[in-house]
Amino acid sequence: MPRLAEFYGIVIYMYHREHGVPHFHAVYAEHEAVIAVRDLRVLEGRLPRRALALVRAWGKLHEEQLARAWELARSGRPLRPIPPLP
Repeated sequence: MPRLAEFYGIVIYMYHREHGVPHFHAVYAEHEAVIAVRDLRVLEGRLPRRALALVRAWGKLHEEQLARAWELARSGRPLRPIPPLP
């Protein structure tokens, strides 16, 4: 699993074989959500409110890096880690 970041118990992944809108997976304990890169809306799954707020704050800070990671993932190239929230 290509891990992009980890912060406050939340792990962010991006898979290279997936299609559709650019997105990433956020996993927190037993919860998982698929989040759109562009507008940070939940496409699938669910996270607790606080974890989702942290994921959205992180996503907003790293919007360009997430878009680039999607391009790399879709072309099968290795992903670069993205810094966590401070």
